[in-house]
Amino acid sequence: MSRIAIDYTPAYEQGGGIGRYVRELTAALAIEDPATDYRLFAAGAKRERLPNPPGSNFEWRTTILTPRWLARIWQRAQLPLPVEAFTGLVDLFHATDFVLPPTLPRARSLLTVHDLSFIRAPNAASPPLRRYLEAVVPRSVERADHVLADSQATKDDLIEIYRTPADKVSVLYSAVDGCFARVTDEMALQEVLDRHDLKDKTYALSVGTVQPRKNYSGAIRALSKIRDQGIDLHYAVAGGSGWLEDEIYRSIRETAMEDRVHILGFVPDEDLPALYSGARALLAVSLYEGFGLPVLEAMACGTPVITSNLSSLPEVAGDAGILVDPLDTEAISDAIMRLLTDVALRQQLVAAGFEHVKRFSWASAASQLKSIYDEMLGV
Repeated sequence: MSRIAIDYTPAYEQGGGIGRYVRELTAALAIEDPATDYRLFAAGAKRERLPNPPGSNFEWRTTILTPRWLARIWQRAQLPLPVEAFTGLVDLFHATDFVLPPTLPRARSLLTVHDLSFIRAPNAASPPLRRYLEAVVPRSVERADHVLADSQATKDDLIEIYRTPADKVSVLYSAVDGCFARVTDEMALQEVLDRHDLKDKTYALSVGTVQPRKNYSGAIRALSKIRDQGIDLHYAVAGGSGWLEDEIYRSIRETAMEDRVHILGFVPDEDLPALYSGARALLAVSLYEGFGLPVLEAMACGTPVITSNLSSLPEVAGDAGILVDPLDTEAISDAIMRLLTDVALRQQLVAAGFEHVKRFSWASAASQLKSIYDEMLGV
């Protein structure tokens, strides 16, 4: 029986984004493959705080060393302490978050690279983090036997920037959890909206960490143009604090949108379907995304999507969203106005979104991942 270790650390440490990707993919893999011996490596996790493994063939492997200390040992000092010191001997190690630790020569290695935003959109990371990623990611990509990219756009970036051979990279799409569906229970919907001070407000929504790459400032400026036309549309941003977040607060002050912009902070997954369902539109006008999961989550909840014509977002949205130049606030404003005034367009996009999101499932992703594992191990 093959033995495979998966780095579960992001799922343990992060609520959304990459953490959700690892949690959902691992849960689907447990259904897809009930036979392989899987070790879930959670650096710095306390065993008693971990949930039950997703399947009987999964077991936890933890260490008292935190991810920060392991980064110092593995990447900064480049000490050759193999990850198998913690996972036990394995045939394949799957690094799920950009960076590949040392492995024994016998083990195959798979690396997931979610995006190259630290190169394409340098303000996406603090200078120390950017320097760290610029040093360790290309080294990890070169060492890995195979690489997973979240989108074709990210694969293209790997080929262009790192000269990674095309046949070394596979695209593995994310998907939408079944909890993301339109909330039709009006009482449940209003309860969530009230909790986030959005009850009785007409609003557009964005979801993701507050940072310049998300272009929330561009969305605010576009919405201020709509306000100037006499339309009372609020803007809710569901996302935790990030790097250079002062920019969004400056744009709020400069446009005098203080009474219409609501920074909600990190929102738990259980509240997101209601927030999507209550929104007139999702604004996903980022300057760069490795995938852009909120686009699909919004579609699954019956919310029309306005998104960027850059990076992976056209790939994710397909023909079910309105694509705009994220640097053109007039274009964003016009797209929002179209959704507010054109009932037929809104209905068309909602119906197209429900169909489009069916193309993405964690079961399909897990099946593809299992095939990649098997191919790498010669099964």
